[in-house]
Amino acid sequence: QVQLQESGPGLVKPSQTLSLTCTVSGGSITTTSYAYSWIRQPPGKGLEWMGGIGSDGTTTHSPSLKSAIILEMNTMRSEDTGVYYCAAKQWTVETMPDAYNMWGQGTQVTVSS
Repeated sequence: QVQLQESGPGLVKPSQTLSLTCTVSGGSITTTSYAYSWIRQPPGKGLEWMGGIGSDGTTTHSPSLKSAIILEMNTMRSEDTGVYYCAAKQWTVETMPDAYNMWGQGTQVTVSS
């Protein structure tokens, strides 16, 4: 298994761009058979899959996601506030957060002026 660690700014202003990095240790991103995704949890709500990249190099992502390792979101809004997780599983990307068995600790992102 790999270990995942998210990092990035804890506070961003509305309309700014958010950039988060998921650092992977215990394996190579390019050689291991893992798929990576970004998943977030707004306050008081459930987990929400945002996008990911599969072990075969295919990408499944929302328009705002460049890669599963570096997440960039443009024009942040207050409703984007939440805890952002990097997660991994074997082989293919799935949109159900429960499918992932490797998780980072999460990083809090607050969108506020």
